[in-house]
Amino acid sequence: MNNHQFDHAIERSCGESQTRVRAEAKINVEHSEATPYDQSTNTTLMEINLKETFTGDIEGNSTVRALQVQRDDRSASMISMQRFCGKLIGRRGTFVLQGSEIIESGKIKATWFVVPGSATDDLSGLRGEGGFEGDFGKGSFGTLDYWFE
Repeated sequence: MNNHQFDHAIERSCGESQTRVRAEAKINVEHSEATPYDQSTNTTLMEINLKETFTGDIEGNSTVRALQVQRDDRSASMISMQRFCGKLIGRRGTFVLQGSEIIESGKIKATWFVVPGSATDDLSGLRGEGGFEGDFGKGSFGTLDYWFE
């Protein structure tokens, strides 16, 4: 194998492991519960528990736990962890998403990523990143750019 063939083989093998595919989903909040745990200043610290359903390229259910700091103007910052259980483009399994969210004027905008090593079954080796936008506590549209290691 000459140097050109070797370089091409490396590029192809690296490219195959990092080829990203975009999955899209509608996310509906089925249940939401917020519990304040510190209201001692002008910001309130809260724990948010959600149950969501995903439809589209990502199809299944998710349980979410989030920590939120809510300001007097009702805007907020939040961090979250959620375990998704279902199918991603027809492959069944579970995975964990870690998110960072901003809430302003009743709208949520977030980024998330698949926690490395969290995927199971047909989704083992899943990696990815994306986000979602929508009405806080009601529903949103999400994307996940993913690949397998």
